[in-house]
Amino acid sequence: MKSKLLVEFIRDQYQTKEFIPLHAPTFNGNEKNYVMETLDSTFVSSVGKYVDKFEHQIARYTGTSRAIATVNGTAALHTALYMAGVQYGDLVITQALTFVATCNALYHMGAEPIFVDVSPISLGLCPKAVENYLSEHAELTEQGCIHKTTRQIIRAVVPMHTFGHPIQLDELVVVCSKWQLALVEDAAESLGSFYKGKHTGTLGEFAAVSFNGNKIITTGGGGMVLCRNEESGQHTKHVTTTSKVPHPYEFFHDEPGFNYRMPNLNAALGCAQMEVLPEYLAQKRQLAERYKEFFGNSDITFMVEPDYAQSNYWLNAIVCRDTKQRNELLEQTNAVGVMTRPIWKLMHRLPMFEKAMRGDLSQSEVIEANLINLPSSPVEIN
Repeated sequence: MKSKLLVEFIRDQYQTKEFIPLHAPTFNGNEKNYVMETLDSTFVSSVGKYVDKFEHQIARYTGTSRAIATVNGTAALHTALYMAGVQYGDLVITQALTFVATCNALYHMGAEPIFVDVSPISLGLCPKAVENYLSEHAELTEQGCIHKTTRQIIRAVVPMHTFGHPIQLDELVVVCSKWQLALVEDAAESLGSFYKGKHTGTLGEFAAVSFNGNKIITTGGGGMVLCRNEESGQHTKHVTTTSKVPHPYEFFHDEPGFNYRMPNLNAALGCAQMEVLPEYLAQKRQLAERYKEFFGNSDITFMVEPDYAQSNYWLNAIVCRDTKQRNELLEQTNAVGVMTRPIWKLMHRLPMFEKAMRGDLSQSEVIEANLINLPSSPVEIN
């Protein structure tokens, strides 16, 4: 695969000779109108109609019982873990092949990650690898799932739907049920992705979504907690608003809480973005089909959605023949203003998580060494 051919192909899709970013926000709807309305109303902070509207839009779109807006995706995941009962000193199974925010949220809960391998089909947590690790290292007791060596409680499992490709959720639900573990989905990258007709983030007890500037829709910075039922949703809303008991003027807080409220200004942007989400998804799927066709007869594998799922194709990804080919493509594309990037370093290679427990990570290591993300901004293709 010649980088020149790839560059020409990408430039042809975006019809520009200028710099092409990996994933840029697109504003071609009511964003300015809604944001100006919040400025005129002076309700720019955490109180305002757009916060409620945005929460209702996300809940309706995903099919979850309740959605709670937060300042960013990490805050949403932190809240989801808290609501799922993760406590200081607990162990939580997750993937080493993820963005650092997944593990940062665990760290700030005082919990420790156990890294387990991913599936080459979804790039997300492999249910079989989770079951194998638990069978070897865990046992069920009256206290729950206990690590045989450290005697710590293994409290939860946190899969991440990498680049918008849903993991095998049915299989993971079975594993979590067998071992009495809470399932908290890191759906930061998968708004618009469906697993067997169900939106990601709706099969676990809680889930977190991100609306960072590079996500499929953006609120500038923002996140959302998806809650399985209305009762847990009400409690989540309470916790994210400093656990303040409603009163006309008194300040009484009945449990430790977070000040994770999304400002109305950001929610206004999100409401406008939700109106055009179907259009963005269609454009991104069309772009993914073009990439798939382009790489069809090459020695590079284009990552397609699993056959059980419909992906949002947030970031298109290719797996190169070897690391040498990957590095050459990265250097040559970025040198001419077409942004590509490698996947994140595996979490156990970072200093703060290098001592974390882990199982076999052979699939994760291969993907880390050979994967490249390609420009994926939604674009109208003729």
